[in-house]
Amino acid sequence: MRAAEIQDDLSEILVTEEQIREKLDELAARVAADYAGKDLLLVGVLKGAFVVMADFARALPMHAPIDFMAVSSYGASTKSSGVVQIRKDLDTDLHGKHVLIVEDIIDSGLTLSWLLENFESRGAESIEVLALLRKPEAAKVHIDCKYVGFDIPTEFVVGYGLDYAERYRNLRDVAVLAPHVYS
Repeated sequence: MRAAEIQDDLSEILVTEEQIREKLDELAARVAADYAGKDLLLVGVLKGAFVVMADFARALPMHAPIDFMAVSSYGASTKSSGVVQIRKDLDTDLHGKHVLIVEDIIDSGLTLSWLLENFESRGAESIEVLALLRKPEAAKVHIDCKYVGFDIPTEFVVGYGLDYAERYRNLRDVAVLAPHVYS
């Protein structure tokens, strides 16, 4: 689905699918150079990161197993509660592994901060973060994110895996959701 098909639900397109693909290709090249000769494990954070994970993994010119973890701090709200609930844990033992967490968006940073501590406690050799989107002004905690696609304003966005009440994930672009949709 393209933004033009649901333009009444959107206020503004922030990043197009084409811009995202170009950025993921660039990030994949950087990751491949940084992890040359190392065993890298990609960990996607469900549900939002599944689209980013799929496209990033296809752009990555090296072998890298994939695992997923589902955590939630939003529910059906537009703001993070800060309370993290594990919905699906990893299938992979992280001990001694180089882990790259693949995220759709860093908003408050609270969920990601929790994940970083959790993965460190599981004995990962190294942990880095790749986020397609980051809202620097919304940060409540500092997250050292080595690979960032785009910094965006503090607006509620949908598309490219990001949702509102399980809708809009299949939007190919990232766009600001019009307030009339969720108010």
